[in-house]
Amino acid sequence: MRIATWNVNSLRTRIDRVEAFLERHDVDVLAVQETKAKPEQLPVMGLEAKGYEVAASGYNQWNGVAIISRVGLDDVTEHFAGQPAFGKGGADPVVEARALGAVCGGVRLWSLYVPNGRKPDDEHYHYKLDWLARLKTASDAWRDEPTALVGDWNIAPLDTDVFDITAFAKDTHVTPPERAAFGAFTGDGWTDVVRPHLPDPEVYTYWDYYRQRFERNRGMRIDFVLGSDAFASRVTGAFVDREERDPAVFAGAPSDHAPVVVDLAD
Repeated sequence: MRIATWNVNSLRTRIDRVEAFLERHDVDVLAVQETKAKPEQLPVMGLEAKGYEVAASGYNQWNGVAIISRVGLDDVTEHFAGQPAFGKGGADPVVEARALGAVCGGVRLWSLYVPNGRKPDDEHYHYKLDWLARLKTASDAWRDEPTALVGDWNIAPLDTDVFDITAFAKDTHVTPPERAAFGAFTGDGWTDVVRPHLPDPEVYTYWDYYRQRFERNRGMRIDFVLGSDAFASRVTGAFVDREERDPAVFAGAPSDHAPVVVDLAD
């Protein structure tokens, strides 16, 4: 079975690229982040014609997650237990569309869009840390099954996961509390199943649109597949489809993220 995760930065805008990606790489299950639409607004007819089922969670033009599967889509769960709400500047808190779980082909998959954090000490930064802590608590119940926590984690856990650590020294994504929150997973039964298959440490998954960051490979690795032992033991290969981020390869504006693909043995 082949599983992928991709922050598409608007599924409506890039549905043609998603359909082509699924066909080109023969993907069975795709977890999507930043769909930026309500479920009823998503153009899924082409996916369904190709034999895929779609589950989605989203409220408006912000956030949004989805799972696209041709190997079953069961026990769909919107939000994880204890997922915190957020309300900017005292606004009414809302449990945002950032987590969607489902069982696909016998594997429980969670499509996750971790809050960005914006800047250290911002209210969104504290929300991010709380969100990760509560996800960790919820995920403890899933470790005994073949489970994968996949998506845009908005954390670069190692210095080599950014093109220049000094350029990010005062920014989010690399602060000690964020890295500790990520390490709480990898230190307690969850495995980064992609890193062993990337011989080059400068394999990134995200490049800002600013100042030709992609062309100069000034990126970050912030998209991950963390697997339980039962999931990780079945992984036979993994790669980052860097071409999907390259504006010179495919027609149409790319997402600022590249897909991450993982292969599982039966």
